[in-house]
Amino acid sequence: MLKIFENKEQLSEAAARLFVETAQKAVQQNGRFTVALTGGSSPVQLHTMLAQSPYLDQVPWEKTYVFWGDERWVPLTDDRSNAKMAQETLLGKVPIPQEQIYPMWAGGTEPEEFARHYEQLLRNHFGQEAPRFDLILLGMGDDGHTASLFPGTEVLHEQSRWVQAYYLEPQSMYRVTLTAPLINQAKTICFLTFGSNKAGALYEVLEGERNPEQYPSQLIQPREGEVLWMVDESAASLLTKKE
Repeated sequence: MLKIFENKEQLSEAAARLFVETAQKAVQQNGRFTVALTGGSSPVQLHTMLAQSPYLDQVPWEKTYVFWGDERWVPLTDDRSNAKMAQETLLGKVPIPQEQIYPMWAGGTEPEEFARHYEQLLRNHFGQEAPRFDLILLGMGDDGHTASLFPGTEVLHEQSRWVQAYYLEPQSMYRVTLTAPLINQAKTICFLTFGSNKAGALYEVLEGERNPEQYPSQLIQPREGEVLWMVDESAASLLTKKE
């Protein structure tokens, strides 16, 4: 589903409402809300809104469990850390138990080993149930990547692992990411995409020929859940199908 908003503020408000509604529904049905956050600049305004009334008071934070879609392999004190950004803009400002927050980093271990550890955390969390996040928030880069699923990388072909770590040569760093098969099991997946620099990639992902090797966001096609694209008018400027 595609929803086009006039600007980033309207988009973020809609995302905040979605976050609240999904959290409340999940707790009513299963007693807890499991979400994977995204990094980059896309969620900052959303985080700011969620940390303030009225949204702050509507989320069952004490029953919320927070994971991440991906992360740069840097310490939690590093300004490049998605978890650091989320802590500063959201998690440090809401009454969520710290033991229910699972950042994608740990000292004294290698990224590949940590990826196996993070996958086991997810297996422990979901137990015998299918690993279905209630909500996964994603951004999309101007190259069509999402999470740490970058064009031309081997992780795009992963079929069985839930979490992978690999060295991304163009960035000279390791990345840790949820894999497409795991993401696709989520109940709701929401892309937050804004800015004219995303217009070309958004067109290719939604209306271009299928080529996930070049535009990895095309891999996100859940069988049972839903994908919601929340985009602003600038990002949607090249689309011909706007409904």
